[in-house]
Amino acid sequence: MSACVPTRADEPRREEHSHEPHSPPPARRPRLAGADVSASIAVFLIALPLSLGIALATGAPLQAGLVAAAVGGLVAGRLGGAPLQVSGPAAGLTVVTAELIHQYGWRTTCAITVLAGLAQLGLGLLRVARTALAVSPAIVHGMLAGIGVTIAVAQLHIVLGGVPHSSVLDNLRELPAQLSRVHPAALAVSVLTLALLLLWPRLPGRAGKLLRKVPTPLVAVAVATTTASFMGLSLPKVDLPSWSSHALATLPDGPVLGLVAAVLTITLVCSVQSLLGAVAVDKLVAGRPEQSAQVGRSDLDRELLGQGAANVVSGALGGLPIAGVAVRSSANVHAGAVSRNSTMLHGVLVVVATLLMVPILELIPLASLAALVMAVGIQMVSLHHIRTVTRHREVLVYAVTTLAVVFFGVLEGVALGIAMAVGVALHRLTRTRITHDETEGVHHVHVRGQLTFLAVPRLSRTLHLVPQGADVVVELDGSFMDHAAYESLQDWQNTHTVHGGTVELVGRRSGVRIGEPTGPAGLQALTGTAAEESADCRCHPWTPWRNHQCEIPEAALLRDGQPGDAQATGADDAGGGSAPSDADGALRTGGTDSTGGHGGTGEPDKVGEPGPTGGGTDALARPDAPEDNTADANEGTGTSTATGTGTGTGLGAGTAAATGTGAATDTGPGTGAATDTGTGTGAATDTSRPSARQLARGISAFQRNTAPLVRGELARLAREGQQPSQLFLTCADSRLVTSMITSSGPGDLFVVRNVGNLVPLPGRESGDDSVAAAIEYAVDVLEVRSITVCGHSGCGAMQALLASEPGAAQTPLRRWLRHGEPSLERMSDEDRPWARLAGRAPADAVEQLCLTNVVQQLEHLRAHESVARALRAGELELHGMYFHVGEAQAYLLTEGHEDRVFDHVGVADLSA
Repeated sequence: MSACVPTRADEPRREEHSHEPHSPPPARRPRLAGADVSASIAVFLIALPLSLGIALATGAPLQAGLVAAAVGGLVAGRLGGAPLQVSGPAAGLTVVTAELIHQYGWRTTCAITVLAGLAQLGLGLLRVARTALAVSPAIVHGMLAGIGVTIAVAQLHIVLGGVPHSSVLDNLRELPAQLSRVHPAALAVSVLTLALLLLWPRLPGRAGKLLRKVPTPLVAVAVATTTASFMGLSLPKVDLPSWSSHALATLPDGPVLGLVAAVLTITLVCSVQSLLGAVAVDKLVAGRPEQSAQVGRSDLDRELLGQGAANVVSGALGGLPIAGVAVRSSANVHAGAVSRNSTMLHGVLVVVATLLMVPILELIPLASLAALVMAVGIQMVSLHHIRTVTRHREVLVYAVTTLAVVFFGVLEGVALGIAMAVGVALHRLTRTRITHDETEGVHHVHVRGQLTFLAVPRLSRTLHLVPQGADVVVELDGSFMDHAAYESLQDWQNTHTVHGGTVELVGRRSGVRIGEPTGPAGLQALTGTAAEESADCRCHPWTPWRNHQCEIPEAALLRDGQPGDAQATGADDAGGGSAPSDADGALRTGGTDSTGGHGGTGEPDKVGEPGPTGGGTDALARPDAPEDNTADANEGTGTSTATGTGTGTGLGAGTAAATGTGAATDTGPGTGAATDTGTGTGAATDTSRPSARQLARGISAFQRNTAPLVRGELARLAREGQQPSQLFLTCADSRLVTSMITSSGPGDLFVVRNVGNLVPLPGRESGDDSVAAAIEYAVDVLEVRSITVCGHSGCGAMQALLASEPGAAQTPLRRWLRHGEPSLERMSDEDRPWARLAGRAPADAVEQLCLTNVVQQLEHLRAHESVARALRAGELELHGMYFHVGEAQAYLLTEGHEDRVFDHVGVADLSA
């Protein structure tokens, strides 16, 4: 079978266009994608009621909200640097605008908006947009929460049939009196609106899935308006005066300092909200491969310029201040928009509506708009944000900012929040815990936190508690030490060693010693000049390791009573050089590792052909391979001859012979052979000790470094139980680290692993129901929203399927792999199109089978009753994924009508 995917006859050929050398390419006429049209309609239906509601909440003319929505779509959409972000009147500006209108009047507020836009243009030209992102998220979330509380309290009066007051305190003070004179009709319309806002997104079933595509705000306002009209309720309604009497901006009139403060407030709030919104939109787009391929990352400086230009135009035309709006931007992305055309077209639709739909808009009750805006205000107090800032110990900053915004105003609240954030940062910098204890005659001094001059007196007092001549271990658990602390520690170390004592400086990584165990040279590592030659373990978090095997020097082996010389030479597959072997004599830079089925970090080459680099065979793939066969070679080069013996287990089982002196055996399911060629010397004894030491070091490192960081999250999961959103079904291959390749953490994934990522068909388990049980538990009990089947390159199970022979002995492994036979039949069926990778053909038959197997196992999933039931109800999604180990590249399955293509997930997408 050919390893290349045949070209389809029905595939359209790309036309080649030529033009004269050095001449510009022919101009392309802009096209309006259908996805942009549908997305613009969805955004328009959300923006129309929200714009009116926000204008109502600020006390501005209702046309001002429509003007801002139109200008935000047309101007900011065309000039901004975030193509899919939708700008318009934002709820986060409601309180600020209301205060300005109350203090200066509407026309002066428009002039302030123009000046704020000019200030944004200046900041954009200075290219300082990234600086705005330095503001602590706790301050931003606290500001939005404070604004949300203010909006909700004010709109509650309109919901009850009254009129809001100018401040939160006045609104709270008058609330009991307002409750005593509730307007029943206004309250009924408001309750109906709120009920629809709450229940519409939760409509069940297939019909509910279709209905949920209609924007919730539009449904709520439309139903409330229709109900009020049919029942003939007497309520205040939207009043849009004639555009001929629309108020435009005038020259600002008021105290200079007050106007400057107002301009700075509008500039700050608009800029920060828009820039943070642009970053959030990038993250949303990155999670949707079909859009990320067509939409680039946001240009924040250009976005600031676009927002400034929009505010200048909006203020000049008598519109509200403009910023990027999260609700509309999220709807734009989820509706499938692929360019800025959707944002601009939504602005055009707003203009058309304001000119042609005035009679319809004037039927909307103000109580319904107030309920809508009140719901938006309540949503701005996000429980997710509160949990996040609590987990990062910034809840004090959040609370101070929220309360200050509520009681003093936005600018004052942000200023107090910044002051509190600075105070908390200084407190953390100066808070250093220094403890001293004695264990088995060794004194341990543990320094937690940053070691600055402020901690020197406490450090000195603790160090002088250590008796002269004692053995001391000083553990520095921090990332910073200033010069004063350095000199103090060095002077004490010199004095202590002169009197016969020993000092060992240990870093925050478990088992890592800094510099020499005695003498002042040990402090050199703190300045970045000392090597860690005496360390037992040199594995850093997420280092480029191979199987995470620590390099144990000869000195460490002799110190632990394990003599031997474990040194070998060879070319490092990362770019040359020499690399020592493990203590058991197995070379770590290529060939076959005696501690596993096969060594190296690369991918197997084409079955049955010599590999281009390095030696080492996969016995599972070639059970009948002769001992000198070098098929299925792994990437990387390096040679060694192991003196001594070693044993290990692995999936790619068989025997491994090493040329030179000595041999290593590898046992496991299946039979076969592997060859490791090369030269070098090495000796090793007691092969079980390095593995045990590695396990103990790993556990110790987790308890010391990782456990303090995740303890709070794990405690929450222990209290609340697991609530994963995905079932991730993948292969048992040790090279697939699911949490790493999906950037997930505890509680995110419900993972099922087996040999070959197989899903047995119902009734075919023959006594092994483990996979079916996991699927049923994940779907019916945990209620996961998606299931992903993930295959990978170099899968030994797929190689074994290709090499399987009829009538072979039925070992447990062979009996399990029979569930993969439908994948082999699917690949052999010429009537079915092959699964393929976007951009290139599969490298060989093994990779083709790996891709086909993912598609086949997805079909097996659909045959399970729990999965089929959830799919029919629209409550579950199935995804196919392929991970190329050697390239560290993920591919997601895109299912078309005929083709099954695994599409490339780019680096730009993952970094967003």
